[in-house]
Amino acid sequence: MKNLMPDYVSDIIKKLETGGFKAFVVGGCVRDLMLNKAPKDWDIATNAKPEEVLKIFPDSVYENQFGTVGIKIKEGEDTVDVVEITTYRIESKYTDKRHPDEIKFAKTLEEDLSRRDFTINSLAIKIPPLRPSGTSPQRGAEDMCYEIIDPFDGQKDLKSRIIRAVGNADDRFNEDALRMMRAVRFASTLNGNPKSEIRNPKQYQNSKLKIQNGWEIENNTFNAIRKNAGNLKFISAERIRDEFEKIILSDHPAEGVIMLHETGLLRQFIPEFEKAVGMEQGFHHYDGPYRHVFDHLIASLEKCPSKKLEVRLASLLHDIGKPQTKGGSGKATTFYNHQYAGAKITRQILSRLRFSRETIDKTVLLVQNHMFYYNVDEVGEAGVRRVVRKVGMENINDLIDVRIADRLGSGVKKAVPYKLRHFKYMVEKVSKDPISVKQLKINGNDLIRELKMQPGPKIGGILDVLLAEVIEKPELNDKKDLLKFAKKLLNEDLSNLREMAKNKIKEEQKLEDEETKGKYWVK
Repeated sequence: MKNLMPDYVSDIIKKLETGGFKAFVVGGCVRDLMLNKAPKDWDIATNAKPEEVLKIFPDSVYENQFGTVGIKIKEGEDTVDVVEITTYRIESKYTDKRHPDEIKFAKTLEEDLSRRDFTINSLAIKIPPLRPSGTSPQRGAEDMCYEIIDPFDGQKDLKSRIIRAVGNADDRFNEDALRMMRAVRFASTLNGNPKSEIRNPKQYQNSKLKIQNGWEIENNTFNAIRKNAGNLKFISAERIRDEFEKIILSDHPAEGVIMLHETGLLRQFIPEFEKAVGMEQGFHHYDGPYRHVFDHLIASLEKCPSKKLEVRLASLLHDIGKPQTKGGSGKATTFYNHQYAGAKITRQILSRLRFSRETIDKTVLLVQNHMFYYNVDEVGEAGVRRVVRKVGMENINDLIDVRIADRLGSGVKKAVPYKLRHFKYMVEKVSKDPISVKQLKINGNDLIRELKMQPGPKIGGILDVLLAEVIEKPELNDKKDLLKFAKKLLNEDLSNLREMAKNKIKEEQKLEDEETKGKYWVK
């Protein structure tokens, strides 16, 4: 832990202590240190008032009403980091469920820690004072020990991997409703055991979920979230989006979404999922482990092979249009054109959550095209080119990842079947420029201009012969060298040479195609 704390943090605390004040490292950075994880941000709590901090650190920023002063830290030539120093405070009533109506400065660290959200974030570190030279230990020494201030048993909850509200959970969530989303986010993102296979979502229906990284929300805290989930309506879409995005990008996104559903939070900002819960699917889904639409979407997110936000969102939302397009029942249930309905709903959801235009457009594109049709014997190069034109070559691999997530989320064991491998082969094939004279560094116009040739079939013959030579010796593909070689061919009988060249070109095209087929294990 000690090696993860930069010297500038210790130096700031030393200056505050030299000025006659108390100062502690607090909050999430302490949690991360104890999890042996380098903190992204550093927070210091002190009994010094903001104006007193400004006297010690004149080159600092104080532009808020929360008693927080930002200390600029120079890192490298162009990088400036900021350490936040906040005066001990207690807070009054939260009318808007997000911000305290009034900020009051506290006298003790314990009062300050009591206002925080969860026990694992209500920890503080006291750095031992710097001792005179020649005594031991020196601040920064390898054997230095930090004193942990832990009035709410946060260390115990860290060890047990429990998310527990500080004090009364109802009070904490009525103060700041976003804390409910943060509880799920911490359970999904804090480090733990290696990722393992998702269990059937049905196992979690109406029960408190334990994330497979070992983290869970303590029972009273979990029930308080359920009770107060409706207060999420007081939180801005942007803040909800930020927490949701972190859950989606975590190592356990599917279980995080299940927990959002179990706590009642999910219906507050994506109510469209409610219609998918318990809705049966037909055909190959009917007898599978993820028979219901919601279960299938959760499993697809879990199985998504990509870490890209848009691909994970598309995996979660690709069948969100099924409830709107449902027809029939049982195994005969149909969802005709659900991809188009789903694309429209996806745009509405992501727009409501204030995702960026780029994220919305790409996710919608993937949802709308996830049902692309491809059978080896039925769809040729023209059909593959149509798919590529619709989604763009830059999005093809992401679309394939959504299809893989969809397949695995249906309970099949094989992620990439033969026809999907063949599709990837065809995509690469149509995306390559064919082996042709266009690859040469000269063209017919060069021959006419430089060698004074007349337009005619002889130009094509010379270019074919030149291409055959370049296939054998790629280093010859230089304009000067090619013109020199072409000049030698002017008086040659090109009929036999051209025929040999065409055979060489066809042979090279075949070899290249076989190499591409081998890459994807197709025939």
